[in-house]
Amino acid sequence: MRPELSIVIPVYNEEDVLPLLADRLRPVADGLDATYEVITVDDGSTDASPVVLQRLLREWPQLRVVRLRANAGHQAAISAGLASARGAYVVTLDADLQDPPEVIPEMLARARSQGVDVVYGVRSDRSTDSPFKRASARAFYRVIRLLSGTGAQVDAGDYRLMSRATVDAINALPEHHRVLRFVVPALGFPSDSVPYRRDERAAGRSKYPLTAMIRLSLDSVTGFSTAPLRAATWLGLLGGAAAFALLAYALVASAAGQALPGWTSTVVAVAGVGAVQLLCLGVLGEYVGRMYAHLQARPTYFVAYDSLTGPVTAADEPLPAESRQA
Repeated sequence: MRPELSIVIPVYNEEDVLPLLADRLRPVADGLDATYEVITVDDGSTDASPVVLQRLLREWPQLRVVRLRANAGHQAAISAGLASARGAYVVTLDADLQDPPEVIPEMLARARSQGVDVVYGVRSDRSTDSPFKRASARAFYRVIRLLSGTGAQVDAGDYRLMSRATVDAINALPEHHRVLRFVVPALGFPSDSVPYRRDERAAGRSKYPLTAMIRLSLDSVTGFSTAPLRAATWLGLLGGAAAFALLAYALVASAAGQALPGWTSTVVAVAGVGAVQLLCLGVLGEYVGRMYAHLQARPTYFVAYDSLTGPVTAADEPLPAESRQA
């Protein structure tokens, strides 16, 4: 029988936190007035996480383990879980317990009573995060909303509940390197939100260093807005206008006999125009790279094993074209 609720949890090197997660999540899930499954997506962990998951699998009948063949990244692991989920509602939850699983019953009740397709978990208290992370996150969301025109919730990450219609719409999308925290709002489905306090990581270390956050930011901007392309055009126009004005000034000064030999103005002009050109080329390169990856149509992830069906081969249940197994 298909469960009413699926809980998708991406896992990457979380051997220390997985037992704590099971101790908190299982009582919450068992107390729901709904059948459920918990899908843990092992994103190519190199520690003892697969062993811990297998031990939990023997003790928890509703637990399901999906193992990827190699590390594909946080968003790809969530996408793999969404493609495997069978529930009428699907919750995505990180394994680190910074987003409390105790909020899930309220999310489910809100979706049922309000008839909405998406219920976002919104961090009303982020005092456990550093001031830099809080400020950068708020600035990031506001910039994305301004550039893309999407209604992305400020202080809402990947903790959300979605209806089956929403999950099916996401699975049907062909795009690569999707950033789900902006893909879901861009669909425009009816939504609501539930506030919660963000806790400290229960154990282990963060898997989102600064470099990963920068990559996520680039994927978000280039995936949801053409504003950087327009900015590159305007920068090119402004650079051309500045160069023309400088040329006119040089001609007038030369005709008036006031031109002084020197290299400072020449270096400044060349450096300024060169910087604008390199910036424009970099922006164009990001978009060309995304188009190139899309044309290659390489799967974002490969599923090796699903505890519900066993080892996975290409002939098994197909996934959307964006994430076809091999």
